[in-house]
Amino acid sequence: MTTRSRRAAAATLLILALSVPLLGATPVASAQGAQTPSRVPYTSGLALPLPTGPYSVGRRVLHLVDRHRTDPWVPTAGNRELMVSVAYPSRGASGSPAAYMTDDEAQLLLEARGLGGVVPAATVAGARTHAQEGALPALGHFPFVLLSPGFSMPRSTLTSLADDLASRGYVVASVDHAYESVGTAFPGGRMLTCVACERVDTSEDQAAVVRGRAKDLSFVIDELTKGRQAGALSRAIDPSRIGIAGHSIGGASAAATMAADHRVRAGVDLDGDFFLHPAGAGLGRRPFMMLGAESTHSPDSENTDWSEAWKHLSGWKRWLTVTGAEHFSFTDLPYLAGQLGLSDPAAPLSGERGWYITRDYVAAFFNLHLRGIPQPILDGPVAAHPEVVLRQR
Repeated sequence: MTTRSRRAAAATLLILALSVPLLGATPVASAQGAQTPSRVPYTSGLALPLPTGPYSVGRRVLHLVDRHRTDPWVPTAGNRELMVSVAYPSRGASGSPAAYMTDDEAQLLLEARGLGGVVPAATVAGARTHAQEGALPALGHFPFVLLSPGFSMPRSTLTSLADDLASRGYVVASVDHAYESVGTAFPGGRMLTCVACERVDTSEDQAAVVRGRAKDLSFVIDELTKGRQAGALSRAIDPSRIGIAGHSIGGASAAATMAADHRVRAGVDLDGDFFLHPAGAGLGRRPFMMLGAESTHSPDSENTDWSEAWKHLSGWKRWLTVTGAEHFSFTDLPYLAGQLGLSDPAAPLSGERGWYITRDYVAAFFNLHLRGIPQPILDGPVAAHPEVVLRQR
């Protein structure tokens, strides 16, 4: 993450300090042993956007352990561990409200941005979601999409996108990669922090993160489609229709996973460089979309490898930029600030507009490539989103 991106993140979270504190979360053990927050009914405060699809949304949290790999950042910890939130179409709004994150996770996120003691952790942790823990999956077989967050960011920052896709009829797995976020709760009361943040310095270090995440994401595909922990969720997934998307280095990981795993049919990069060379290689004729900030990912932008990637993408492809967006415009954080009537001076685009654009273009991409439904929004300018520029086609 660049220094400018870190400043933008801090400014966004600082806006949240002006919100009212919400009810906190108390960890309880899930069926898989993961620590997931329970919550009493909401009364006021921050809320994520309502999902737009016809399905109610369920959520399960899985703790996955790859017993064939040692953790690359802390080898003494043993096997590679992942925390995965799975959002899915459900049969109805049954179950308890799903939490955004735990108070401890929120506190570490705030401290990492220099806001500890300024923003109440419960304000961020208590943002209202629209999924239900433990709801029964809807009947049918649905396309499967994986989401990977930005470096040091927890998977919760992509919750709105995950829940909206689930409401449209997708099973969506948002993945926390151990020791790569500022704080992620794991079973046994463990809080794993960002050991990788202390070690990633060079471009080769960044490439190592991307390669490692590609292995993580392929393992999640294995576990969700064939593993015993997934249970009824595996029966809801159509393994012939798998897509992937990610923010920042998670976007690079989406491309790397596609290059290494031909089960993945389509991918999206949200404002992330590729970090691997040659950028964008190895995807064959499979479709890929790049959606990023105009200020950093236009064809004439410095320090981006999107032009190189464009040359190596040989299937259906789109290069889209968003005027006024900043690095975190494709995550939940600006939306949480924007609903308070405040704005981040580093991001002229409102959080609400950033959310609508991310939602509509990512959903259109997967509807086209995993469902075969034509999507005119991907073929040129549309009046509903004047900020989006089709750079290449």
